[in-house]
Amino acid sequence: MSQLTLIGKEEKLINLKEASEWASQYLSRRVTISNISYLIQYGRIKRYVNNGNLLINIEELKEYYDSFTKEKQWKKILGEDLNWNLSFVEYKESERTKHVHRLHPYKGKFIPQLVEYFLDTHTDEFKKEVYFRKGDIILDPFCGSGTTLVQANELGMPAIGIDISSFNVMISNVKVAKHNLPLLSEIIRKLTSILEDFQKIQKNIAFEEHLLSELSKFNSKYFPSPEYKIKVRKAEIKEKEYAIEKEKEFFSIYYGLIEKYQIKIKQEKNDTFLDKWFLAPVREEIDFLFDELKIIDNKEVKKLLAIILSRTVRSCRATTHADLATLKNPITTTYYCKKHGKICKPIFSIKGWWQRYTIDTLNRLKEFDKLRTDTFQISLSGDSRTIDIYEEIKKKKSEFAELLLKQKIKGIFSSPPYVGLIDYHEQHAYSYEIFGFDRKDELEIGRLAKGHGKEARDSYSIDIAEVLKNCKKYLKEDYDIFLVANDKFNLYPDIAQLAEMKIVNQFKRPVLNRVEKDRSNAYAEIIFHLKEK
Repeated sequence: MSQLTLIGKEEKLINLKEASEWASQYLSRRVTISNISYLIQYGRIKRYVNNGNLLINIEELKEYYDSFTKEKQWKKILGEDLNWNLSFVEYKESERTKHVHRLHPYKGKFIPQLVEYFLDTHTDEFKKEVYFRKGDIILDPFCGSGTTLVQANELGMPAIGIDISSFNVMISNVKVAKHNLPLLSEIIRKLTSILEDFQKIQKNIAFEEHLLSELSKFNSKYFPSPEYKIKVRKAEIKEKEYAIEKEKEFFSIYYGLIEKYQIKIKQEKNDTFLDKWFLAPVREEIDFLFDELKIIDNKEVKKLLAIILSRTVRSCRATTHADLATLKNPITTTYYCKKHGKICKPIFSIKGWWQRYTIDTLNRLKEFDKLRTDTFQISLSGDSRTIDIYEEIKKKKSEFAELLLKQKIKGIFSSPPYVGLIDYHEQHAYSYEIFGFDRKDELEIGRLAKGHGKEARDSYSIDIAEVLKNCKKYLKEDYDIFLVANDKFNLYPDIAQLAEMKIVNQFKRPVLNRVEKDRSNAYAEIIFHLKEK
């Protein structure tokens, strides 16, 4: 590691390779040169130049990492009873979103390492007790996007998921299914070629290329990276006033290009989600590609392509980069992007995201194929309070139904919806409209629309208890149930009582990586361990 001297000033400066090696050792995980470059680009740390070499101050890098990675820091914020071993802070983002876990975005899912910790059949210096064995059947009555099912497969455990959302069920089943990758690759190639032919008769591709060129020149001049963000941090630039001024200045260029290429921006109607949240050129491409998907004969391939299309569509909504998770107002013009610190644009074509996600999906499926076991996992569409699990499994796979009847389910690992937090159907409204799934919003437990007042909390407690009571009929006598909850209203002691169960242990973990790259809003959640009363 080198210590270099700048003119007139001593600095502990190192190059990017040395910074990568130091950070990897300091954090006990691999930190790449690209990771360090990201911190410089977004103004998290300063950059220094010596004889043309890009350098950084190791003390500044250490200070940045210490601000969010250290156990003592977070225990001061979230409490001394944190189980730091369950923070999984040592895992980088690619590990927290490994293989099929990122086939499609899903708000509120837990990371696979949490599931693996409790399902794993091995102990270590941190985990002293084993709850499940290879071959045990696992149940997740709030299956969501299928994290528990996928990890059960990796660990050689059959698993059953249940979800009220038809789209969630499709995501989960696509993740755990075995796919014909050569066939999928060929169909994707043909679809992409057909989409490109369709685009040749449109004007939006040439328009967007010209727009990107103008944005690049404008942003380089007025929002140089990382100098601009550093000046904003130091209050040398008043971000709001400056951004409004430059945003208006670029409008003349933007509208001039729209007129030149005769681009239609808004759709004729504003009645549905697809009408409101997509620019006209994007909507045309969505409808075109979906029509092509409908004529594909292979049902499994069609479902997988539908997931890729849905993921593509989500990324092409007419919103700002900062509002992707929670939509505010449709964006039809270029705008100042606070997230990136420059002028950005809405999406005018799905092609880029479609190509990116098709390649990514194929790679993730190949990666999972190397790890998967020959065990059966399935997600069922239904209400966990009332569903007859055995009869539904019997309809899908009779031999597994026989195993279920004989062996029974060893336990549950699940994250029930939090009271008054998310409307799960609404987060994928675009997919329900495209694919024509029936929505069952009224059967969601803990809907955002119902709030979290006393009536909502009481109803929630009864509903979760009803789920546990119904599922208990299919469990072994010595079952183990693990429920992940941010129980800020202290509902789970009553829920356990209503379900005629007892809480035998609680594990409090810091949630530092719920949204993969956002560590600024960390909180704690409890994993409740329940058994028969």
